[in-house]
Amino acid sequence: MSMFNILYKPAYELVEEFKENPDLMLDYVAKTYERIKEVEPKLNAFITLRSYDDVVKDVEKVMARLRKGERMRLPGILVAVKDNISTKGLRTTCASRILHDYIPPYNATVIERLIKEGAIIVGKTNMDEFAMGSTTENSAFGPTRNAWNTELVPGGSSGGSAVAVSAAESTLALGSDTGGSIRCPASITGTVGIKPTYGLVSRYGLVAYANSLEQIGPIARNVLDATLLLEIIGGDDPRDSTTLGISLDELFNKVMNSEYSLEGVKLAIVKEMVYGADEEVLKVFYEAVDKLISEGCVVNEVSLPIVKYSLPAYYIIAMAEASSNLARFDGLRYGLHIPVSGRSWYDVYMEVRSKGFGIEVKRRVLLGSFVLSAGYNEQFYLKALRVRRLIRDSLMKVLKEFDFIISPTMPVLPFKIGERIEDPLKLYVIDVETVLANLAGIPAVSITCGFSNDLPVGLQIMSPPLTEFKLLSFSKSLEYALGFRDLVPKGV
Repeated sequence: MSMFNILYKPAYELVEEFKENPDLMLDYVAKTYERIKEVEPKLNAFITLRSYDDVVKDVEKVMARLRKGERMRLPGILVAVKDNISTKGLRTTCASRILHDYIPPYNATVIERLIKEGAIIVGKTNMDEFAMGSTTENSAFGPTRNAWNTELVPGGSSGGSAVAVSAAESTLALGSDTGGSIRCPASITGTVGIKPTYGLVSRYGLVAYANSLEQIGPIARNVLDATLLLEIIGGDDPRDSTTLGISLDELFNKVMNSEYSLEGVKLAIVKEMVYGADEEVLKVFYEAVDKLISEGCVVNEVSLPIVKYSLPAYYIIAMAEASSNLARFDGLRYGLHIPVSGRSWYDVYMEVRSKGFGIEVKRRVLLGSFVLSAGYNEQFYLKALRVRRLIRDSLMKVLKEFDFIISPTMPVLPFKIGERIEDPLKLYVIDVETVLANLAGIPAVSITCGFSNDLPVGLQIMSPPLTEFKLLSFSKSLEYALGFRDLVPKGV
């Protein structure tokens, strides 16, 4: 098996081969580390990479477990983990100076579940600081570059995870999605990203940005791999009171064996979601829509005027929650430390946060504190919560009539690193397609639907809460109908 084949092979196929011949795992890890050595200097996908020797030790333990006859769902598969998910004994920085040397004493629930199933953590991936951004440029460790074209952004905030998967530095990855942070980089890197129903995956061990919006989810090169990863990380967790107690057992087998016919599937395109998207993106999107119609899908355009309030509502809620969550970073208990002797608490606190936080995090904390302050709370924050409820109700009404809502995942093609970073509003507006799923707490998937200028364009599919089986079965059928899966970037 060539290096190329084993690195781009789907995880679900590798699992079967490793069970037959556990020694193959060592070859797979060696080739992955060769690949990382080759491309990582150009991409900067990882903040902390585990040593080859440590990973080999983990692989040997998994091989011993396999030989004893233990059943595992991901034996030997390398998984890259976004650097805002706690990993015991492995540095977790959130791409921030304030947590530059923080090593968690515990694993997040999703990490425990991966290790139990034999998966191997390869390293912690680069991201926008505290997951605040859509380009992976707001990182204290420098920007991540897109494997399709290293001058371009890879999307964010889970850009490192998406690049690691697209460039075969890892077979699978975990990201987190607060307003599109899994789907945005999945779209831009030609991978598959799932934002699960709110409460389907435990957030225990995820460093909080906006609790009511965010979910951990998978990034993979095809829908089945993403489904397998979701099955493993999902389910009830007594340590996270927002989990829903839903079991995802057998989700992968059910989706793999499903014959989801596209004939008669009712799809809605929300006019306000596609309005304003770049012409190149819309051209690819509507070509994909024509293909779906030819496969038997029924597509209708609907109008939801409330959608135009989704971005302001999202940013008010997210920033308010961020300002509250980030109050804990004071430099006293963990993270950045500075001399405190003979100084007032106020001076120490101010210096720690001035030096520790990047500009985007400061901007969001300040705006969040403002919208929560006396006199403005009612005017902004509570109003945004009411708009959120109206948005959810409107989407649910559409999803009663239609099976799925589809749109481009991103309204623009990836732009050059540094091109938009000076104008936050230009960056915020690219989340226009993705924030709806987070505001409503519903699942959404991004798959590749075509190319423009040799760059992948993502298609987003949204469905009602807890319909992951239906959503992923449909996404798998779409993947085959459109013909884009296990894509290999041309840039590296």
